[in-house]
Amino acid sequence: MRESIFFSSIRSFFVSFFAIIGLCLGFVPAILLVGSLTTSLSTSTTSTLISPETIYTPEIVANADGVRKKLSDESPIILKLNVSGIIGTDKLNMNTFRTQLIESREGIFETNPVKAILLHIESPGGTVVDADGIYRAIKSYKEQYKIPVYAYVDGLCASGGMYIAAAADKVYASDVSLIGSIGVISPPIFNFSKTMDKLGVEALTLSAGIGKDSLNSFRPWKSDEGDVYQKIINTYYDHFVNVMTTNRQDLDKTKLIEVYGANVFSAEQAKEHGFIDGAGFSLNETIKLLKTSLNIDDNDYQIIQLDKKNWYTELFGKYSSSIFKGEFRHKLEIGSELPPEIMNKFLYLYRPGL
Repeated sequence: MRESIFFSSIRSFFVSFFAIIGLCLGFVPAILLVGSLTTSLSTSTTSTLISPETIYTPEIVANADGVRKKLSDESPIILKLNVSGIIGTDKLNMNTFRTQLIESREGIFETNPVKAILLHIESPGGTVVDADGIYRAIKSYKEQYKIPVYAYVDGLCASGGMYIAAAADKVYASDVSLIGSIGVISPPIFNFSKTMDKLGVEALTLSAGIGKDSLNSFRPWKSDEGDVYQKIINTYYDHFVNVMTTNRQDLDKTKLIEVYGANVFSAEQAKEHGFIDGAGFSLNETIKLLKTSLNIDDNDYQIIQLDKKNWYTELFGKYSSSIFKGEFRHKLEIGSELPPEIMNKFLYLYRPGL
């Protein structure tokens, strides 16, 4: 008996549907298996060089002449650390930075220690805690191992980015870079109480402890309600100013507070004010200056940066894993929206219109 067109279509649909599901279910384990084998092979072939517990893998990047070349194990190593993007996010925070510094003394670096650090900065800043944590980690590393640290600004070095740059012995920038923004800000806090009154909506928040309910968005605020938070911001600002003027000897403290403020400046102006040591430099020129400080006259040196390994972990990270849990997140992005990792935190961040 012939099938009707309807039942034939239904049968074909389910056959195709389950075939696709089967392919998908086979594809995921295959990716995980390949990634696992890749990692195992990498670990086995370099087990004498890299500890199996490492999170990052060393990668040779271009030197001052734009050359990437594996040299001898005795060739001096300059460690390139990237400060790119908003500080305090998943990929750039004090924990990821500290991990890189720790791993820079292990594996291949045990027999040939890092001779200098090159900070490559392009950042508007970020959270107070993470900027301070990265700054302290660099300072501690520099003092412990007695090595020079140079920073190169490639576009923007503002607020928390400048805080981190203060840990460097020298700071150079491209001619179109913007530098500065020495200040502190908190994300905006909205008050909906008047709107709620118009709509006839009430809200009850239960709390205990003086100030626990401060700046509650669903009731009118008292005149002095933000004073405690302002004192915290002032403390962070004073600390920021002291970090800058202590590390940048040509930066006048009085002018920083009363004249420069939290503004950003062109590279040339930043140099005149004492924020940086040189304007109009390229990355390669900065590398040459760092190389000279190490008394390296030839190209017998390597620049190495540490990159995340296990690409399949990145592919099936926390965002993609939600798919397998049946979670779908819908998000409306507004121009001034901050990354969720830094929301509700005090910020060393340059973000016009925040």
